[in-house]
Order: sequence, then structure tokens, then C-alpha cells
Amino acid sequence: MTTVEKIWLDSYPEEVPHSIDYDEGCLHDYLKLSASKYANNTALHFLGKDMTYTELYEQAKQFANQLQSLGVKKGDRVAIMLANCPQGVISYYGALMIGAVVVQTNPLYVERELEHQLIDSGAKVIICLDLVFSRVEKVRSKTNLEHVIVTSIKDYLPFPKNLLYPFVQKKTTGIKVDIEYNHKTIAFKPFLKAGKPNEVLVEMNPAEDLALLQYTGGTTGPAKGVMLTHKNLVVNTLQCIHWTYKTTPGQEKGLAVLPFFHVYGMTVSMNFAIMNGNTTVILPKFDTKDVLKTIEKQKITLFPGAPTMYVALINDPSIKDHDLSSIKACLSGAAPLPLEVQQKFEQLTGGKLVEGYGLTETSPVAISTPIWGKRKTGSIGIPWPDTEATVISAETGEPADIGEVGEIAIRGPQVMKGYWNRPEETTKVFNEDWFMTGDMGYMDDEGYFYIVDRKKDMIIAGGFNIYPREIEEVLYEHEAIQEAVIIGVPDEYRGETVKAFVVLKEGKKMTEQELNEYCRKNLAAYKVPRLYEFRDELPKTLVGKILRRVLVEEEKQKQESQEKVSNN
Repeated sequence: MTTVEKIWLDSYPEEVPHSIDYDEGCLHDYLKLSASKYANNTALHFLGKDMTYTELYEQAKQFANQLQSLGVKKGDRVAIMLANCPQGVISYYGALMIGAVVVQTNPLYVERELEHQLIDSGAKVIICLDLVFSRVEKVRSKTNLEHVIVTSIKDYLPFPKNLLYPFVQKKTTGIKVDIEYNHKTIAFKPFLKAGKPNEVLVEMNPAEDLALLQYTGGTTGPAKGVMLTHKNLVVNTLQCIHWTYKTTPGQEKGLAVLPFFHVYGMTVSMNFAIMNGNTTVILPKFDTKDVLKTIEKQKITLFPGAPTMYVALINDPSIKDHDLSSIKACLSGAAPLPLEVQQKFEQLTGGKLVEGYGLTETSPVAISTPIWGKRKTGSIGIPWPDTEATVISAETGEPADIGEVGEIAIRGPQVMKGYWNRPEETTKVFNEDWFMTGDMGYMDDEGYFYIVDRKKDMIIAGGFNIYPREIEEVLYEHEAIQEAVIIGVPDEYRGETVKAFVVLKEGKKMTEQELNEYCRKNLAAYKVPRLYEFRDELPKTLVGKILRRVLVEEEKQKQESQEKVSNN
């Protein structure tokens, strides 16, 4: 299983190289390079305030020196628990400069999740928002944390927004921030200001030294720390740059509403922009009105997002009142992109919207549809430069025939080093040097790949293999449906049966019978959902990925409650 015929290379646009020359630099070296080439370009735009590349580089160096003054050394883990804001970018690159390993931490984590991640990573320092400080404080004594650096959104707001923000924060969140600062609990802004902007010289090996511990969602047990090296992240960002060959370094404006704490937002929003000398327009959270206004006002050219974001935008009645023609390209990730959503968004903007595929373990992008090349309905596209993909047959354990469904495997320089302190888990997901994704799919005769579903999400009903994504695609085609997700629920007769959760578009109505008739017209009988549930909204991550496992758990608890009632 060592050689794979790269038939997808014939489908490459001529502007995209089959292989890229990667230098031996670390990720933070590219901030230094952009600060030299694009010194006065706006690096970050945050709610009305601009920061140039020179300013960003200087502040990252100041932060790096201050971390060293706290005793942080090469290899130490530094956690960042922030919404999208300039402090997140400064902390990230500052930590990398001294050889520290960044641990991106979701600000929505509850204490149990936060405690697990901090203990597992062994983080010595955490940079967090004032709004989440109380959570950090409650788990602090159980961890290796030596210092907590606290910041606020207002720290980088322009006048007078910075003065008004505390009042707005209290009104909207109900949280009054009251923090007692000392030598272990440190205020970000004065801490940064006291730092010297001196060059930090730490000997690094990009291929071996970790840049990031990125924790997976923990859908099959405790979240695991994915070890990503500087080379992994540099490679994936350069691949992204070559894939978007019609963009111009130093001239693009990217909208960063995908969270930086998610590997997808970190790579395609933050690292991509900084390596390219572009402007990153930062929004701390996704709101359709804010996004539409920002695209129009800032003339956004690049907008990486998640399918649920594009769904929300195309269904916002005010979208017709905004000029979105500045958009050139959008790369959708984190979940499958319905065809109807793609087509409608492209009609409304005139830009290109394509689907990318990858995992945290692949830094994250491995496969994507060519933005300005051949696309195929239902396909996630072709492997990126220097990336190989294959489909492994469940029967033989060898590469499957063309069109045969099996497990997708990835090999390339963006594939992780392994799982943090989990050698056995690492061994399980590698077949020689191929990373086994856990996604079921197939490849056609031109090297285009198709996902049928997650291996663990496949529903086996009455002996039939049913893939939720196939049913979801049909549901998304219905004009009244805004969002849909399919799960398998236990069934005494069939083993499992199909249940559909549906969110209708505003102003639309539909009965269960009407939806069932629609499904029977468009799906084989064994794929038709036996159960339907209409909801106002579906549970999602901050990236906008629908949390299928939450719905599965709800159904499990509901069934257990019903069984208890029956037994009594």
C-alpha cells in the first residue's frame, strides 16, 4: 500500500503546481517576512481600529520577551482562550517565537472540558478573556498553570468604543468583571507594554518542533491533543496560497469570523493572511447582519466559512440590500456543503464558493475543489499539492477500485506528528504512513473524491448501509428547509432507524406528512426517515458545525427515560 496513481493531477488548473518548494522556516518567520515586505499594510482591522504589520510584529516580539520573563521556555505549552481579537494573533505568534507550543482553547468550554485540556497539555500559562476568567480560576489549582494573563475585548477597541464596552458587556452578558491582579494573575495590556521589542532567537527544527496542540472534539472519548509541527502548518498555508492563485499578496481583505481557536479558521483565515501580507478583518462572533455590513463596507475579497454561515446569509432577507460583489473566493469547511447553498451564494455574490475537506490531523486541508477549475456535483474535489489520497477497501485492506466505497486515507507533509502522550491512539489511526480518516467515500476515474459519511455515523438499518449525508443533501434541496441533520436511533426490528431533524426557513410551513411524501419521491424506501422532528434551531459548534452527537445523546436519554417509565 505504498504507491498510489495520482490520476487527479490531470485535473489541476495549469496555475497550480503539482509540488511546492517548502523552505525550512518556522511559522512565525512569515510574520517577520510580511512585516518587512508589507510594513505599512494593515495587518488587522478590528471593529474600527487598524494595526499595521510593523505594529503587529513589534507587539508579538514584546509578548514573546514577556513570556520568557515568566520563565516560559521552548517546548512549554501556552494556552490561548480567546474569541477572535488582535490579542489572539499577538499571543499566538509571540508564543511561537520562543518555541512554545500553542494550545488553542475554546472560550465556551465548561470547567470539565477546560480542566481536561489544561491537565492533559500541561500548559504553564493561559491567556484568556476576562469573561471566562472565573472558569479558569475554578480549575486553576488542579492544573500546572503558573500564570493567567487576562485581557478584554475593549483593550483593542478604538475610542470611544473602549470606554463604552464595559457597560455594553455587563448589559449583554450580565457579567460584572472584577479581577484582583497580582504576580500570577496578570493584565494583558500593561504586561505587553512593558515588553521589549527585541528579536527573540531560539534554535528551531520546523519538521520536528511542535507549534500547536490542537484538541479534537472528543466525540469518541476524551479530546486528544493533535501534535502539529511548524512544518505541518507552514506547508498547509502555502498549499492554500497556491490553490488560491488568482489572489494578490498584500492586496486581499479576508473576513475572519471563523474562530482562530479552530484549526480551520487558524490556517485559512489567520496564517494564510499573515503569510500573504493581506488584511484580516476580524469579527469576534458570527452575526448575519454584521457579516453582510462588513463585507460591503470593507470590500471583503476572501471569506472562508462553514456551511451553516452561508445558509444563514442566503436566508437573511436583507442580503439583497448589500453589495457583496467584492468577494472573489470562499472556501467552505468543517462540514459538508449542500449544492443548493453553494449555487445560491455564488449567484448572490458573483464569487466562487468551493468545498474543502480535511481534519485537525491534516492541519486541516487535504482535498478541495479547484476554485477556478473543474468542479463536480457532490465531490469534495482533488488532493492538494504534495498530498496523496486513496480509498481503502474494508474487505481487502488495500486500495479500493474506482467507484468503490471504503475509508479515505491521506498521506502528505501536512499530516500530524501524532496524538499528544497517546502512542497507542496514534498507532491505531496510521496504516504505514497513511492517516486513516474515519470517513467513508470513493474516488472517480478523474481522481475526484466523494464523501458518503463518517464511518461511525453510518446507519445500519435492516441490513442496509445508510449514509446520513446522502439524505441530508435531498432535504437541503427542498425550498422550505434551511437546515437538516440525520441520525440513527435504535430500533428493535431494524437494528437502527433513520430520524430527521429539520429547521424550516422563516415564514415556511410544512407537515410531517408532506416531508415524508417528499422523501419517498426522492429516496429509496430503506433510506426514507421513519421519524421527523421540526426544531427552531440545531445544536452547533462556534464554527457552525452541527453537533450530530448531541442529538444522538438526546435520543439515547429520551429512550432510557421511556424504558424506565415502561418498567415501572
